[in-house]
Amino acid sequence: MDFRLTEEQEALRESVRAFAREVVAPVIGEHYEKHTFPYEVVRQMGKMGLFGLPFPEEHGGMGGDYFALCLALEELARVDSSVAITLEAAISLGAMPIYRFGTAEQQAQWLPKLLSGEALAGFGLTEPGVGSDAGGTQTRAVLDGDEWVINGSKAFITNSGTDITTLVTVTAVTGTRPDGSKELSTIIVPSGTPGFTVAPGYSKVGWNASDTHELTFDDCRVPAGNLLGERGRGFAQFLRILDEGRIAIAALAVGLAQGCVDESIKYAKERHAFGQPIGNYQAIQFKIADMEAKTHIARLAYYDAAARMLAGEPFKRQAAIAKLHASTIAVDNAREATQIHGGYGFMNEYPVARFWRDSKILEIGEGTSEVQRMIIARDLGL
Repeated sequence: MDFRLTEEQEALRESVRAFAREVVAPVIGEHYEKHTFPYEVVRQMGKMGLFGLPFPEEHGGMGGDYFALCLALEELARVDSSVAITLEAAISLGAMPIYRFGTAEQQAQWLPKLLSGEALAGFGLTEPGVGSDAGGTQTRAVLDGDEWVINGSKAFITNSGTDITTLVTVTAVTGTRPDGSKELSTIIVPSGTPGFTVAPGYSKVGWNASDTHELTFDDCRVPAGNLLGERGRGFAQFLRILDEGRIAIAALAVGLAQGCVDESIKYAKERHAFGQPIGNYQAIQFKIADMEAKTHIARLAYYDAAARMLAGEPFKRQAAIAKLHASTIAVDNAREATQIHGGYGFMNEYPVARFWRDSKILEIGEGTSEVQRMIIARDLGL
């Protein structure tokens, strides 16, 4: 088994790394502090083809694969997670459901702009009173003639309220199964549809330069043809989307963890105490060594999960392991990097302060750490 990257993969990683350092790093701090969305950065990512990385050229994509997306996410998150999660959600949760389950007409209508980065899409799954228990969905959609009438609300939806958001894919109860359980389906709701309201952005602990909103649907009507995939297959569809997304979130978490290592090394060489750089002290050296070791192992975990996915092999357990471990060590590394920086680690002008604030959500979003443990245990037959 060879985990070395190909020349093409290395070229992609280097180009995204340079973009993150030269374009993202100089502007993201101000966006973060002002809670503004970095439209200029998103436009440039679109021009680079990042939004089309894992999609076929016939749909306007770059002809790459999911692992290419993960490499890009790691390098972006190494500098900033708000930009990284914007790309991750735009692809994994925005465009991917339409690519995986959409009709030819739906793909032709929506994918070109989504894959070029001209438009964004959200994935309306989580609800205010329903977190990990997605089966408890309360939002309902009733077929009235040739229209779906949607009522309900969604919470914490990324990329759902930007000026370039074009649609949200919504999970809703569309009936009752013979066994009495809920029939869940997914429906495309274009931005601006009457009855579809986007609430003001949240005041968040982290990811402050990303777009997150609560959504409300009040007798919101969309054509019956906006059903995404087969009716009643919504639960299976979002499980597939989340399994893939966990690999991407693991890659993002690895990027944040590596960024913590990068900044700690830099600071340890510059900061002097008791007559020498603090990097000369074994206490600091061991902290950074442990951070690097954890990051390396987490990277191998998401590499393995992505390889299994691309090979068409079962990957649910490996994706859960990668997401669980990477998110855990991202929080660990952010805490240690802040400690190494001392008082400066508590100042927002230093990247590690942003890393610290951004890390915790990685243990929650796209399946909490507890949910990952449930998935792993069940896959082991427990």
